[in-house]
Amino acid sequence: MKGKRSRAHENDRDTKLKSRGAGAGKRKAKAAKDPNKPKRPPSAFFVFMEEFRQLFKRENPNNKSVAAVGKAAGEKWKSMSDAEKAPYVARAESRKNDYSNSMKAYNKKLAEGDNGVEENESDKSKSEVKDEDEDGTEQEDEHDD
Repeated sequence: MKGKRSRAHENDRDTKLKSRGAGAGKRKAKAAKDPNKPKRPPSAFFVFMEEFRQLFKRENPNNKSVAAVGKAAGEKWKSMSDAEKAPYVARAESRKNDYSNSMKAYNKKLAEGDNGVEENESDKSKSEVKDEDEDGTEQEDEHDD
């Protein structure tokens, strides 16, 4: 009997493994993304891709494959020298600086507590407010009689 496992033990182990599968544990809900937050700047390669896509589309008008464009751009990028990449790197750095300035302003606005919502608005939807106005006018009509 030494060294042998019982069937009950094997079944118990299988159950534990299954319960640890994807989605089995509790997951934290993702925080909602702020639509006002500045988008991250593209890298030098993606700045190059913006230009390359147009060129590739002109040279290959029948090609509809996104993968083919990406593959051709990657090969072209790898074959380029640092001097040829320099203008794209410079544009990427410029966009990165713009992004950092935008993020500073965005974070400052968040720190001040301004989240873009006007303070005059209430929690009620516009339809609820409209319904109240209609009810209020009806009541005034009844009191005028």
